[in-house]
Amino acid sequence: MTTSALALRPETLLAGPVGNLDAYFEQIARVAMLTREEEQALATRLRDKDDVGAAHRLVVSHLRFVVHIARGYLGYGLPMNDLIQEGNVGLMKAVKRFDPTVGVRLVTFAVHWIRAEIHEYVLRNWRLVKVATTKAQRKLFFNLRRLKRNLGWLNESETQAVARELGVEPREVTEMEQRLAARDMSFDPAPHADEEENFSPAMYLPAPNADPSVQIENDEWDNTTSSRLERALETLDERSRNILKRRWMTDDKATLHDLAAEYGVSAERIRQVEANAIRKLRPLVAVA
Repeated sequence: MTTSALALRPETLLAGPVGNLDAYFEQIARVAMLTREEEQALATRLRDKDDVGAAHRLVVSHLRFVVHIARGYLGYGLPMNDLIQEGNVGLMKAVKRFDPTVGVRLVTFAVHWIRAEIHEYVLRNWRLVKVATTKAQRKLFFNLRRLKRNLGWLNESETQAVARELGVEPREVTEMEQRLAARDMSFDPAPHADEEENFSPAMYLPAPNADPSVQIENDEWDNTTSSRLERALETLDERSRNILKRRWMTDDKATLHDLAAEYGVSAERIRQVEANAIRKLRPLVAVA
């Protein structure tokens, strides 16, 4: 099957849930469900002839099933429209990979792909900071919320039971429980929040010049270094001093060739004078 022949995109479906969800639900409810024989025939046409029309019919006839699955993820506070669209993407992937010879209905095969896409969307968008990255954490993220709906914080025996049921370590259950209980906090202060009620991390960072002693120390260091450098430069001959200043101590720095033309020597000779001058200055400006 060629990828180009099955260029399934949301816009190839009925009007997607972009606005009025009730109108979308009404549209997909009008689409008749396929019988097993119709589904097999369409899937065979898609597999053998890359029939995009057959793929379209398979997708559209199962859109209501995507909505049914998406409703189960409303507890994460994410838009229903987006959950449906992500589920539709999973459905299209399932249709592309469906093998009619296996002997199962498309709806049974597609549930994995639909849930996988919705899971990825939830994990990307539920929190600013990712709460589940490993396979075990993903399993905990979705199942622990379901198991805790009627419970408070898990005690030790409940933690052990959840760990056994999900096949993970008890410490992983505790860690995920703490992550789910935490809330996101913006690093920067809220734009319209009162200072007394604003507890963002940025409010607790010291200003760069908050410590006067550090500022005085830095100023004295700069002044001392500058004075030491000026005294050291006075020990050089005029040519060496001029070359160093022109090469390193001005905004418009001169090149070796510029100075070579000015003094009537080679660029290599200018480099040697520069190197010798720096070697003489180094012990004079070093901190005692």
